Amino acid sequence: MVHRFQIGQLVRPREKLLENSGIYEILRQLPSGPDGEPLYRIKAASGPVQRVVREADLMPASASSRAAG
Repeated sequence: MVHRFQIGQLVRPREKLLENSGIYEILRQLPSGPDGEPLYRIKAASGPVQRVVREADLMPASASSRAAG
């Protein structure tokens, strides 16, 4: 499966997936998980927190305004 997000792109988790629901940066594109979903290593823009997340759990940071609230 092709990765939708690029290294360096800013993203947000969907629906407060993470305790820090701020902006994250894509650090690496990882191989797909067992379900075929592309995976990413992301880093919080506000600190050293890093996570591995599924593509379906992310959205572009610029598209987050309609999901806030």
